[in-house]
Amino acid sequence: MMAPSLAADFARALDPTLIARDVGLDQLDDWQARLIDDPPKRLLCCCGRQVGKSTAAAVCALNALIYQAPATVVMISPSLRQSVELFRTTHALYARLAGRPAAEYESLTRLELENGSRVISLPGSEKTVRGLASVDLIVVDEAARVEDALLAAVRPMLAVSNGSLFALSTPAGKRGWFYEQWMRGVGWSRISVKSTECSRIDPAFLQGEREALGPMLFGQEYLCEFHDEEGAAFLTELISAAFVSSFPPFLSRSPA
Repeated sequence: MMAPSLAADFARALDPTLIARDVGLDQLDDWQARLIDDPPKRLLCCCGRQVGKSTAAAVCALNALIYQAPATVVMISPSLRQSVELFRTTHALYARLAGRPAAEYESLTRLELENGSRVISLPGSEKTVRGLASVDLIVVDEAARVEDALLAAVRPMLAVSNGSLFALSTPAGKRGWFYEQWMRGVGWSRISVKSTECSRIDPAFLQGEREALGPMLFGQEYLCEFHDEEGAAFLTELISAAFVSSFPPFLSRSPA
């Protein structure tokens, strides 16, 4: 494969969106282009299905592997199968990039490059991710469905590298760390894109999904809506309202 010219390589380093163009992603959405051009250190991406959040994260990962080498990228999902799918998306973009660094090791879950960079795919259990250090980018896909303990396990990996943490997900009820961080977390950049806002998705398809799934499940999967789990005895709002941070002191009469 012919290597890119020095000028083209320098341009990619300055403008990461050029990598997307060079791997055939000619029509980035505005939010994707902004994310790829200036990725935040902490990202919560609450998006509807098929809007392109995994693709945007994969381009960010590819940029880190090449232009922040030697970089370590870790990809995590609730199951290894899902993590491998995110890894495959990144690997497919890597394979289409002219002048890419050669691979020294490749498997279904790991890619190591001659420039010292590597990408590792893991299932989303805190037991499986412990032991990795100095990670430059962690991408947690379907973050609303991974164990709550995972967040505590992955954050120390970024301590030395000052790396980035991307949490991507559709909603999965009003529970768990993703929901809590989305509603009340501090220090996160937030992106929310509904499937109805994505020009690549046929409105007729979405209408069919709305009729098939019903308004609550459709809202969760495609409209970024957090709902209480079906069958819950009490609404989350009622439970929260039952707790107060302050109350008047109990006054008792002195004995006569």
